[in-house]
Amino acid sequence: MKEVENQAGLGECSMINTIVAALEQDGVIQLPTLFAAEQLAAMQHEFNARLRHLRWNNINGYEKTEPHRHMVEDVLTLEQGFVDVAVHPIVKQVLQRYLGQYALVEARGWRSLPTKRDFHGWHGDEWYDQQVSKDIPKEVKLGFYLTDVRSGAFNYIRGTHRKHHPRRIRTAELPEVPASQIAELTGPAGTAFLFDTSGIHRQGVPMLEPRHVVFLNYHDPRVPLQKEDRESYRYHPLLLNAAFLGNLSDEDRRILGFGDKSNYRRGFAHWGSNQGMHRALSRIHDAKLRLQDLRLRFVARLNRGTTRVRP
Repeated sequence: MKEVENQAGLGECSMINTIVAALEQDGVIQLPTLFAAEQLAAMQHEFNARLRHLRWNNINGYEKTEPHRHMVEDVLTLEQGFVDVAVHPIVKQVLQRYLGQYALVEARGWRSLPTKRDFHGWHGDEWYDQQVSKDIPKEVKLGFYLTDVRSGAFNYIRGTHRKHHPRRIRTAELPEVPASQIAELTGPAGTAFLFDTSGIHRQGVPMLEPRHVVFLNYHDPRVPLQKEDRESYRYHPLLLNAAFLGNLSDEDRRILGFGDKSNYRRGFAHWGSNQGMHRALSRIHDAKLRLQDLRLRFVARLNRGTTRVRP
């Protein structure tokens, strides 16, 4: 039995070595299956529930900041499987080897809508203050699909990571890239992959059917953030659901940021570019509530009058 256990351990160690080596060489790697079928089904159900309608007032739903995508924030609050995959043993071992010091700093997903427009073109992810960090801090995202993806898949140009500070890339700046250098990660629901976000990547086009994808973002929270992300409070401490936190190790709690106030901002109030619309909708909603209150008072008074005239 010991020999069998040792062989299993060696097999996992070899797999971790292969994944880390691929990240170091190519910047991207598709992972073995991380989910049981029932776990994937539960995550799909809860994610889809958030996509029924736009988030507003006390109605949970998706956020919309661009025409072609619906964003679901804070997926760790939705279903146990999202927390489990965030601290999956394979993921943790790979990230420890590749990143060293790290934590999970963001957990969100998207529904991408069918389109032929390349609205989310080639880029590396900008997140750190490039005036302060002269080197390129490492950041890795774990992506996984909640729908079958046959078009509009995640694309990554192998070997472009850690070459330059990440930024948006104009098509004219890209030389002719051989097809063999582009990783196009199509696959069934449950397909998972890791990638170094400094490498050049994009959502492929055309998108012929809706695509549901979740990205979990890992980096060292002590790295100074770029101004845009500081002001928008993008990397706020994770929102978690107490019901899903029962079997965490000390390492898991550290990865999820328990007690870490590196990027916590006291009294932050998000006030974006839609202030006029927000005020208008708030006033309409307030008027609706007042009319509802008047109706209830009128019915109550009518009922009292009816009771008095009974013989």
